[in-house]
This record gives sequence, C-alpha cells and structure tokens, in this order.
Amino acid sequence: MTSAIAIPADPDDPDDFDVTEAALERAYMGRRVRKLRNRLGMTQQEFAKVFGIPANSIRQYEIGRYMPPPAVRAYLKVIEMEPEMVKRVMGAQ
Repeated sequence: MTSAIAIPADPDDPDDFDVTEAALERAYMGRRVRKLRNRLGMTQQEFAKVFGIPANSIRQYEIGRYMPPPAVRAYLKVIEMEPEMVKRVMGAQ
C-alpha cells in the first residue's frame, strides 16, 4: 500500500521530492522522541542504556528513517508520562 503525498515536490527544484504522509508521520515521531530525550537531559546513548532501546534505533527514529513498532511507541508514551518510574523499573539510578 502506498502512502498519499502530503507535500508535493516543487517542480522548479530538481533536488526536491514528494513527501508522503508516512514520511511526515515518521518525522513527527522522530521529533517527539528527540524532544522527550532532550527534556530528560539525555544523550541518545544514555537514553538507550537507561530505557533499553538500542541506540541505533533511537537514531533511526529521530531522523525519521523508521517508525518505531507499536510496542515501542506505547513504551515511549509510558516514558513520557512517568520517566522516573520507568527508570526505577529498569534498574537505573
């Protein structure tokens, strides 16, 4: 299934390209992950270690290359709501 075009390419710019709705969704999710990580004052490596998500996955989510799977999106919501509780559960100080 293809995703609809959210932002069409500028026909006068040979370096521009269409942006699909899926790509836009990935970009918004990436921003959300980055803002969460920054709000917690953590680097990608620190966030990965504390919350048990591979650092490479964090990088890929933040640049919008991949959308986190549904279970990871749910986990990120829990981290957003209760980061200290998750840290305790995960054994972080």
